[in-house]
Amino acid sequence: MRRLWLLFAQTITVGLAIWFIVISLKPEWVGGASGSRKTAFVTSNATVQEAAPSEVPAAGSYREAARKAMPSVVNIYTAKEVRQQNPLLDDPFFRKFFGDRPSGTQKQSSLGSGVIVSPEGYILTNNHVVASADEIEVALVDGRKARAKLVGTDPETDLAVIKIDLKNLPAITLGRVEQARVGDVVLAIGNPFGVGQTVTMGIISALGRTHLGINTFENFIQTDAAINPGNSGGALIDTAGNLLGINSAIYSRSGGSLGIGFAIPVSTVKTVMEAIISNGHVVRGWIGIEPQDITPELADTFNLKQKEGVIIAGVLKNGPADKAGIKPGDILVAIEGTQIPNTSELFNRIAQIAPGSRAKMTVQRNEGEATVEVTVAKRPRLQQEN
Repeated sequence: MRRLWLLFAQTITVGLAIWFIVISLKPEWVGGASGSRKTAFVTSNATVQEAAPSEVPAAGSYREAARKAMPSVVNIYTAKEVRQQNPLLDDPFFRKFFGDRPSGTQKQSSLGSGVIVSPEGYILTNNHVVASADEIEVALVDGRKARAKLVGTDPETDLAVIKIDLKNLPAITLGRVEQARVGDVVLAIGNPFGVGQTVTMGIISALGRTHLGINTFENFIQTDAAINPGNSGGALIDTAGNLLGINSAIYSRSGGSLGIGFAIPVSTVKTVMEAIISNGHVVRGWIGIEPQDITPELADTFNLKQKEGVIIAGVLKNGPADKAGIKPGDILVAIEGTQIPNTSELFNRIAQIAPGSRAKMTVQRNEGEATVEVTVAKRPRLQQEN
């Protein structure tokens, strides 16, 4: 019996020794058909394990969307000459003794982002990224760089189109922003603080944001994806890698991201881009009025029956509205039968009317309503600041 016990103990000992050797040297034999095989290797005196390569993205990964869109997002570097005038030279006393002396110049540089929207080299960005720039340089993800020329700008939506002359450009695919909903996952791609191309993730926080005082014409996508200085002009994409908007602004007290970013939707972007490429600028309708939203407080003050809508606060003399008989104090109810709930909708509706066209506008005056026909004029272009 004792001999059998010793034989059994020796067999167990040998088996454990073999098992230890196999685990140490050939762990894949033990792992069998497991999907997460690991490779053991020795570094100095420490044995660590490394996962085997996998082509399957982890659950919740958006790397395919990023891989698809990132080559289309470029870094934009601009430079402009700024005159440096010594304030002492404006003093008549100093000028009497030293005479008129030329002021110096200093080159200021800034950075932003842009999105390649056409294989022909057209790139969308923000107007404030390239405004008044003397030089514009574009850097692609693949390392190529090129000087860009300005095709045109639209300060009222803060959009601009530039163009580069390079071959085999990776143009982004435009998405369907009308199908986007609050809560959808989105990615922001750009060059924040000049650190290089960066992808951040968030959700759509709101759609159709207006009355922010950022642009004349507003219809923003709000997102909590981190957007910082340098991201301006970059892409906001969906989880399929399609363009939903151009990142434009952030709400911030510190200059950094607070989770409130705004992007211009691709619907607006497409319209503005096509107009700039065709005409160099955007042509919009205009009737020469100063509208104001009706608030409950305003309605109570002036004893207005309507608690919302648009009241005409001012009319440009000899402008289209003045010639049609619209007067200050009129409440603009509808344009071509479409109700006008606020000034943003009013501006957008009039802007879409071709200059020279006649539009029927319903106004409420005193106790009754009247319909006037206004010949829409061309909206004066907003002058750029130098």
